[in-house]
Amino acid sequence: MTVSCCDVSVVKTTIDRAANGSSTDENRPLEDNLENRKPRKRFISRRSFLGKTFALGAGTVGAGLLSSIRAAEASSSLSAGDAALLRFPAALEILEADFWIQYNELGGIFDAEVPGGHGNPAYIDALEVIEDEMRDYIHDNTDDEISHHQFLNAYLVSRGAAPANLGAFRTLMGSTATGVNQSKIGRRLTNLTQLTIDTSWWTRYRDDSHNPDLDPNFVFPQAVPTLATNRHTAIPRTDADTSNPNFLQAIANTAAFHFPTIEQGGTSLYAAHTLRATDPEVARILMSIGPTETMHFQTWSDVAGNAPPLTAVDPVTGVSVTFPDLEVEDELFDKALIMPEPCPFLRRSLPIVSIIRPTKTRDAAMTALGFLTAMGLFIGQSQGFFAYMTQLALEADAAKRGF
Repeated sequence: MTVSCCDVSVVKTTIDRAANGSSTDENRPLEDNLENRKPRKRFISRRSFLGKTFALGAGTVGAGLLSSIRAAEASSSLSAGDAALLRFPAALEILEADFWIQYNELGGIFDAEVPGGHGNPAYIDALEVIEDEMRDYIHDNTDDEISHHQFLNAYLVSRGAAPANLGAFRTLMGSTATGVNQSKIGRRLTNLTQLTIDTSWWTRYRDDSHNPDLDPNFVFPQAVPTLATNRHTAIPRTDADTSNPNFLQAIANTAAFHFPTIEQGGTSLYAAHTLRATDPEVARILMSIGPTETMHFQTWSDVAGNAPPLTAVDPVTGVSVTFPDLEVEDELFDKALIMPEPCPFLRRSLPIVSIIRPTKTRDAAMTALGFLTAMGLFIGQSQGFFAYMTQLALEADAAKRGF
C-alpha cells in the first residue's frame, strides 16, 4: 500500500529536524481535572526524568541541552538509517498518544499519569457494556503510548539525532462533547470521527493456511464488514450523539474494534524495523517496545469480541453499521480464539508456526502510513503533515542492515 496524498519532492523543504515531538501538548494535558478520578488498582509515577529534563514549552529541545548532549555523546551518534528506524515509530507513537488521549478524556481515567478531560458518563457506560474494566485499559494504553514516544525521542536526542516533531500539525477539531479537555478542541492531530476500519486482522490471525507475507493478494474476510466501508465515528462528536442509546453503543463498539486495529499495525511494524537495525541497542529498543504493542493487540482483540450485536444508523451521515454476533463455532470468526493460529512462514515446505504477521521489511513504514491514512485517521490534515510523515516513512524504509 502506498500513499498518494502528497508530493514527496516538497518534503525536504518542509521537514523540521530540530524540534522535539515530546511537547507537553503531546504528552500531558495542562489542565488536570482529578475530581472524578476513579480509584486505581495501582499507581506508579512514570517519566519524571523527562518531565524535569526537557524544555517542552514550545515543542523544542532547549538548545543548550541539545548541544551538551551532542557534545557528550558525539562518539556514539546513530547512523542515519538507525535514527530513521526510531524516528518514524516515534512519530507514530505521538499520533497514537494523540488519539488515545482523546479516548481517555471521554472514556478513561484521569490522574497524574494521564490528566485532562473528565469523562462522558453515557459513553463510559456504553464502553463498559463491552468490558467493565474498559476505563483502566484505555488509561493504561494511553500511558504506554506516551511513554513510547517520549522514550524514543529522548533516546534519539541522547544519540545526537533529531527527534520526531508533529507540534505544527495540531489543527484538527476533535469532539466537543461533555468530558473532553476544552483546551484541546481544535488542537488534535488525529480524527476519530470519520473512520473506515479494516477488521481483516481478525481472520488473518485465525487463518492457518495463509500469511500476508506469502499471500500478499489473499483477501482475509472482515470481522465487521460494514466498518470497512463508509465513515464511522468512534467517539461522540457532540452531546447529541449520546441521546440515542443504540447509536451510542454502536460508537462504543466502533472504538472497541478500532483499538486492536491500530495495535496490530504496531505489532508488525516494530518486528519489521528490528530486522533492519544495525546498532544492537537500536534493535534492542525496537524488539522491547514491539511486544508491548502485541500485548495491547491481544487484550483489545479479546475485548472487541464482547461488542454486543446491533445495527445502528448515524443520524448525521445516514451511514448504517452492523455488528455481528461473534460467538460462533466458525474458527475464522469465533471470538474465543484470540491466540494466533499457526500459519505458513518463510516457505511452505516448512511446518506452520504461530507468529506475528506480517513481518516483511520492504516498504513496512510506507505500508503502515498508507494503512493509517486509508483509515481516515488524518482526514483534515495539511499537505505539510503528509509530506513530513511520508519523508519519515521513506527514510525508515531506506534503512539497510549492515555492519
